[in-house]
Amino acid sequence: MDGDDLRAPRAQVGSSPQHLLATVLGEYLDSADADLPSAAVIAILREFDVSESSARAALSRLVKRGLIATRADRRPPVYHLTPGAIARHRARMRQFLTFGAHPTPWTGDWVLATFSIPTSGQASRHAVRRALGALRFAGLYDSAWIRPGSDTATVNGVLGELLRHVEGARWSVMHVRFDEESGPHGPAAAYDLTALASAYSAFIQRYAPLRTAVRRNEVGPARALVARTSAMDSWRRFADIDPDLPDHLLPAPWPRQEARDTFLEIHRALGVLAQERLVEVATPHWPDAAAWITHFEAADDVPAAGSPGGRQAG
Repeated sequence: MDGDDLRAPRAQVGSSPQHLLATVLGEYLDSADADLPSAAVIAILREFDVSESSARAALSRLVKRGLIATRADRRPPVYHLTPGAIARHRARMRQFLTFGAHPTPWTGDWVLATFSIPTSGQASRHAVRRALGALRFAGLYDSAWIRPGSDTATVNGVLGELLRHVEGARWSVMHVRFDEESGPHGPAAAYDLTALASAYSAFIQRYAPLRTAVRRNEVGPARALVARTSAMDSWRRFADIDPDLPDHLLPAPWPRQEARDTFLEIHRALGVLAQERLVEVATPHWPDAAAWITHFEAADDVPAAGSPGGRQAG
């Protein structure tokens, strides 16, 4: 979670209307100055088979979470992304589009977080485990959690916030190195790499027909919008759950590169088409749509010829 008070919708299997709306806004709108009429949002979400009532509920929830805000005294309602949301979207898009691009330089350093909580603190124990998981720590043993790298500031702050008022609780955060990193009792044992590899393989298989259709120029604007958003929605989860372990701890062959190539080919090829469809469906309700709607591209992409307003995210 970010240090500010923005609370982005939680990732989930399948997209709720509010999460879908946050994904679309993050991909295709990059200014807090854009006035976004509610009717345009309803029309956009209709492309994803979201009803008007569900679209309005999604808008309301994103307002409560601080991702969007309403323009004062405008009827019907007009919304805009908040500056904090714009900053967060840009950072997240960079994360999603650069994830897996280059191997992480490996120093052999790990962060180890340990904690001891009295039996009466079951709720605190669950909260700590959830927080550590969100920080991409994995449980090596019951109360010993690890992650690669050397940054301890964030986890120190989180554990202090969760446990400083819990009577009898203790915790420590340490820099460690393993004598046998790749052994059965080493850090890789904390991760379910088999399940992660299966998830990557399932992603490749799911989007293989779309990748083929892209190469044959068989994808029109309407399909491009839905397909590109679906691919991003699926891919972005890997940036949150993959611990990005060094190569020598990964089983071979490791399918992440093929999955990334699949995603980027789809994302690159369909950006202009998806933007075109968004402008088409929004303009009847938002005459200025073409001036504001854009799309993100990976920094190492070659922008498509005639690409209007594509934003690089790296």
